[in-house]
Amino acid sequence: MAKNVGILAMDIYFPPTYVQQEALEAHDGASKGKYTIGLGQDCMPFCTEVEDVISMSLTAVTSLLDKYNIDPKQIGRLEVGSETVIDKSKSIKTFLMQIFEKFGNTDIEGVDSTNACYGGTAALFNCVNWVESSSWDGRYGLVVCTDSAVYAEGPARPTGGAAAIAMLIGPEAPIAFESKFRGSHMSHAYDFYKPNLASEYPVVDGKLSQTCYLMALDSCYKHFCAKYEKLEGKQFSISDAEYFVFHSPYNKLVQKSFARLVFNDFVRNASSIDDAAKEKLAPFSTLSGDESYQNRDLEKVSQQVAKPLYDAKVQPTTLIPKQVGNMYTASLYAAFASLLHNKHTELAGKRVILFSYGSGLTATMFSLRLHEGQHPFSLSNIATVMNVAGKLKTRHEFPPEKFAVIMKLMEHRYGAKDFVTSKDCSILAPGTYYLTEVDTMYRRFYAQKAVGDTVENGLLANGH
Repeated sequence: MAKNVGILAMDIYFPPTYVQQEALEAHDGASKGKYTIGLGQDCMPFCTEVEDVISMSLTAVTSLLDKYNIDPKQIGRLEVGSETVIDKSKSIKTFLMQIFEKFGNTDIEGVDSTNACYGGTAALFNCVNWVESSSWDGRYGLVVCTDSAVYAEGPARPTGGAAAIAMLIGPEAPIAFESKFRGSHMSHAYDFYKPNLASEYPVVDGKLSQTCYLMALDSCYKHFCAKYEKLEGKQFSISDAEYFVFHSPYNKLVQKSFARLVFNDFVRNASSIDDAAKEKLAPFSTLSGDESYQNRDLEKVSQQVAKPLYDAKVQPTTLIPKQVGNMYTASLYAAFASLLHNKHTELAGKRVILFSYGSGLTATMFSLRLHEGQHPFSLSNIATVMNVAGKLKTRHEFPPEKFAVIMKLMEHRYGAKDFVTSKDCSILAPGTYYLTEVDTMYRRFYAQKAVGDTVENGLLANGH
């Protein structure tokens, strides 16, 4: 059995084009602070006509393999998590095979996992389980979470975003899974879904979606705590983990979610809750579950009580989600990447709890144990390679008017064929892939921006 299986390496890619939430508020005629304070968001990147989930994935995977000097023949499983439908049959994974076919490696298991924002977690569990199983052939697993979150004009539009994250999976990892500590909640709900195949936009019941998220969080935490107690012989509370990472549709929900865990610990009479907190939360002890989800006073008081703990245990995970928006399957792992970026020198020996949620609905809470690791697979090198600060700094701000025009074009192009893009890659970083054309048979063609004076890979199409 492989030991300490988990994430050996990570890289992240997000479009260099973004809009400021503050500017979007003014443009939309929203009240000042509605997106920045109300949602807790700062910026929102978006794909222009030359970028999509496939180009972002090609960029993230190529970058990870290059920066860690991984031989493409050493990948034995490749799983993609996404809810951005490019094709109802052909997986995004098959597009990524172009990278590996050139090196003669077509022996790679895995396809795409889809269920709203949870697909990336399903893909990650599949890879981890494979390395831990008797099916493992000794090679690395590779997980890609990729999405472009876009909404119709209106109140939901500022909760968009876009990114791709690639993660290398193997044994003796600096980010190791504590696989026995895992609690899931799966049920049927119509909180957010995409039934209209002619449109990229979802149908959203915002209020229900928030309640579903918090209900799933409660349920996962209950199952997680029960498993921990059974195995460790003692009660789990939020003081048993240094950091908590949440799927982040928008930051305000992350604040509410952590406060919810504090309230859960209060109800369970966990040791993490001091007397002052107990006194403040006591008036809400008789609320039923359903009542507690709708109670604004509880929401307010629990967030006040949780704030010092939130600042210590959650705030370091919020940088990328606030700057890059809702990345669907990539959101949770972008939050985790923020933690590595902010705290990589202090994480060795620490436990980090992650909560993954996908509408419809699927959710899991799981545990990671971190170690510094050995170069190149070390926490400090992961932070260096991701270069989060550098990538955020070199972005290009677009005015909301231009953003709206691009959204209209993307809306028109969704599901379309027989068009050539502008091929304008002037603001893309060297090495970035971009869409050049969709032909009359809907086949998609990509190129890679030159690195230095050479064009790497040239045009890629259908693996030939």
